[in-house]
Amino acid sequence: MLEQYEQALDEWIATKVADGDDDQLFASGYLQGHVAVVLSELELETLQDSEALEAKMQACLETAKSELEPADLALVVDAWSELREKMAQVANA
Repeated sequence: MLEQYEQALDEWIATKVADGDDDQLFASGYLQGHVAVVLSELELETLQDSEALEAKMQACLETAKSELEPADLALVVDAWSELREKMAQVANA
């Protein structure tokens, strides 16, 4: 499952790099680091499903509230919603 998430992340990032505007590049870059950490943490745990991923990413987004300006946080939250959908599609394929 984690490999599918990593694949979805890589494909999503490649799309943003190729076609994204500055805001999308910022949000995808910010998320890429957090998702990579979360996936590494999940490798060590028994629960590696979408619910575990979501819980860890929500914790990251809580941290982002103190790191980012509100406008940047909104970009990151929107990007996470998009990436989460992409990961769900890959996982269900």
